[in-house]
Amino acid sequence: MASFKYRGRSVTGAAVEGLLDAASADAVVAQLNAAGVTPVTIEDAGTAAGTGGMSLRRLSTRTPSRQELALFCRQLYALVKAGVPLIRGLSQLAETSRDPLASTIREVLEDLESGRDLAGALARHPRTFSPLFLAMVRVGEVSGHLEEALLQLNVYLDREIETSNAIKTALRYPATVLVAVVIAVFIIMTSVIPKFASFYEKNGLELPLATTVIVAVAQFFADYWYLVVALVGAGVVLAVRHLNTERGRLWWDRTKLRLPRIGSLILRATLSRFARAFAMSMQAGVPILQALAVTARAVDNEYVAAKVVGMREGIEHGENLPRIAIRSGVFTPLAVQMLTVGDETGQLPEMLDEVAAFYEREVDYDVKRLNALIEPLLTVAMAGLVLILALGVFLPMWDLAQMAGP
Repeated sequence: MASFKYRGRSVTGAAVEGLLDAASADAVVAQLNAAGVTPVTIEDAGTAAGTGGMSLRRLSTRTPSRQELALFCRQLYALVKAGVPLIRGLSQLAETSRDPLASTIREVLEDLESGRDLAGALARHPRTFSPLFLAMVRVGEVSGHLEEALLQLNVYLDREIETSNAIKTALRYPATVLVAVVIAVFIIMTSVIPKFASFYEKNGLELPLATTVIVAVAQFFADYWYLVVALVGAGVVLAVRHLNTERGRLWWDRTKLRLPRIGSLILRATLSRFARAFAMSMQAGVPILQALAVTARAVDNEYVAAKVVGMREGIEHGENLPRIAIRSGVFTPLAVQMLTVGDETGQLPEMLDEVAAFYEREVDYDVKRLNALIEPLLTVAMAGLVLILALGVFLPMWDLAQMAGP
């Protein structure tokens, strides 16, 4: 056996590194995946200090989209089911796909031709293929049902795409309105109101408090707009940097779940993703501890992922799944009840599928109603903003008209 130095990410996104003794780099990948760690680089400890050893190849900055991966799964499923040899099928997909997916497939082909299995070859591209994807492919290969695993992955990715597109569509209009309002207010504060202030000053008009405040703010924007832009830009940069840290991601993902109305929608979408991924893993024969580990990285929420990891630790200590789900505090009563029934009847994957289907229907319904919920809030906010600006600008004009009257 050789020693390998690895660097990777835990289920919570934390950077981890260490040494492992294994027969090959693929064996190290398998050990890390089983332990809930996504490998980033793997190097032969004997050559890491010199030539750099063997490292996981990295893709370009752009990674394949979920649409491309879903199509890849569907096409590969059709080819495998039709009896086309795996290497030949992947060669055909490499010719018809676009980069970076095409380049990734070619590298996977090289690994297959050198003797690696499909799961091991895919694991050398952790930025493209998720732990859930790798686990499903590995179990499909071992069980001899690779085509079924690919079909399940295609269905899973299609559902993820539908939910994501529905949410983006629902938020597109409010986001556009919000941006337009911010731009309009900025223009008014920097160009329009200062002219009104100059007019009032020439006529010696005593300004109301609201107008004084608005004029002062507008004058500040007009004189120091570059400072405002710099501060906003710096704030955005600092916020993005903070959200890219483990602590920042955890805070933001927890905060999203507490937002009025939207938080409930995000939680149900996350639980649906958890239930679907967990059911898929168990139906494929993945052991429950490993299933929880890969599912934690599939929920796309660091806070919920940490809770799922806690569930894994609870099972390792002999507790049953429903009890630790209740203690986690993120599962709804319906999800806990279905987990309890599944655990007692031995039909946990089936119950998880029911939970996922129920929450998917609820999320679809709420997403369609999202615009109806947001539009009144936007209308009230815009009306309040217009009222403040109108009172601040036109009240002095009203006083001036009264003074000029008969």
